[in-house]
Amino acid sequence: MSAALTYDDVVKNLDDLPSLPAVVMELLNSIDQEEVDIAVLAKKVSHDQALTAKTLRLANSSLFGLQVKVTTIQQAITFLGFQSTRNLITAAAVTGCFADKLCPGFDHRSFWRHSIATAACAKVLARHVRFNQDYAFTAGLLHDIGRLVLVSSFPELYAQVIAHQKEHDCYALEAERAVIGIDHVEAGLALAEHWNFSDTMRLAIAGHHEPEKPGAGFLATIIHVADAVVHALDLVQKPDDMVPPVSTVAWQALNLSEDTCLHLFRETELQFEEIAMVLLA
Repeated sequence: MSAALTYDDVVKNLDDLPSLPAVVMELLNSIDQEEVDIAVLAKKVSHDQALTAKTLRLANSSLFGLQVKVTTIQQAITFLGFQSTRNLITAAAVTGCFADKLCPGFDHRSFWRHSIATAACAKVLARHVRFNQDYAFTAGLLHDIGRLVLVSSFPELYAQVIAHQKEHDCYALEAERAVIGIDHVEAGLALAEHWNFSDTMRLAIAGHHEPEKPGAGFLATIIHVADAVVHALDLVQKPDDMVPPVSTVAWQALNLSEDTCLHLFRETELQFEEIAMVLLA
């Protein structure tokens, strides 16, 4: 039976959620700003040793194919650029932020594997269409973050969503609306507001299921297609995974030939495994 939560119910519970390290909040809030004092930021991040270690492991992964080994955040910024480094710091922090809460049937690891795979695929797609790869990676990583909000805030209710989804063989979005009355897109937007995400990220989260809606933005198109590709490639290896329907408008907008697709798929698979190894170690 549906318990009909509202957007406000979700917002009320946001303060109880784990929060990101202050420096990461600063990074997320400034994603649309070019002018940031890099030395100050590098110093702040390096105070958090676990975060630094994870970030540097990512920087040294095949994701970037650096010829040198970076050993400090400052070096990472020098070799990868500020945008990419900020991305990696965000990825390292967000994936370690939500504890595996007690919600029967919700597989935390699978959730992050899907998010990381979508991030990897979105980055590859973005490069193909000459879109900002860093925005694409971060948006791919965060696109379903609303599910974690619902799972962490309302674990008992979300367990019912999972049961409903199994029983009716439907998509998560439909099950969430049927059982809770609010879906993970809305919950994601509540968190984006709470954590002060940039407008770029909010649009991508809001539009990734309906990229053809007016004003959804091109990033939503990239995330939408990446999400579907990752399901289709079965990277997460969930036995009963359903491939979401792909918007024709979004697919055509990316203009992918068959050869390009095969190349993108292979690259996504290779990068995904390595990033997942670092982030979920």
